[in-house]
Amino acid sequence: MGDALGAYVEFRPNSYLVANPVTDLVGGGTWDLQKGQFTDDTSMALCLANSLIACRDFVPYDQLVRYKWWHRHGYMSSTGHCFDIGAATRQSIQEFEKRQRKFAHDHDILLDQMDSLSDRGLLQAFDVHCSKEGVAENGALMRLAPIPLFFYRHPKVAVDYSGISGQITHGDEKAYDACRYYGALIVAAIQGEDKTKLTSNTFYDEHQEWFGDKALHPEIITIAQGSYKKKGGYQDGIR
Repeated sequence: MGDALGAYVEFRPNSYLVANPVTDLVGGGTWDLQKGQFTDDTSMALCLANSLIACRDFVPYDQLVRYKWWHRHGYMSSTGHCFDIGAATRQSIQEFEKRQRKFAHDHDILLDQMDSLSDRGLLQAFDVHCSKEGVAENGALMRLAPIPLFFYRHPKVAVDYSGISGQITHGDEKAYDACRYYGALIVAAIQGEDKTKLTSNTFYDEHQEWFGDKALHPEIITIAQGSYKKKGGYQDGIR
């Protein structure tokens, strides 16, 4: 619902949103969508959710297959085709397709069977990290909600998988840790923690065990500790 509400003003500057607040579902806008249609944010989240349900597990290879289907065939799109895709996601999907072709050749597998690859040994042999290091953008963050929803009973697992889910298309460490932190927030919300606790500057410290031995990137910690609350807010508070 939030994605469909925001689709009308996607990519608009904050000044426009302040002057023209979104109060209801509206058609048209940035992508000329019908009222209620959603963007790539939801399409990719649905791809991820379907992967978790179909595999009954966290299988990055299958996730990439479904992202490819969305990009190439409009799978899980509200319009029947992929009308928007981030550069990092597109490049990672193209790299995934390239690796599929090479893997099929090297392991004597028919290319049209690669999307249904299920042998555990072969899945472990396939390198699913299809993004270059340092590639960020928000494409990994916007789609990850199904992971903490699926694994919320096991917070550390949910946080770990939230980060890994981002790495397959976005290789930047900050993107990885932003996904981990967001995953933790969703788990905490599902477990009943209120907004005050979720936005507390001490949330990270109070849930340190969920993040294991690997600390968050310093810039993500800065945000977690409330930089976005500073004067200037949207313009310069986050960074």
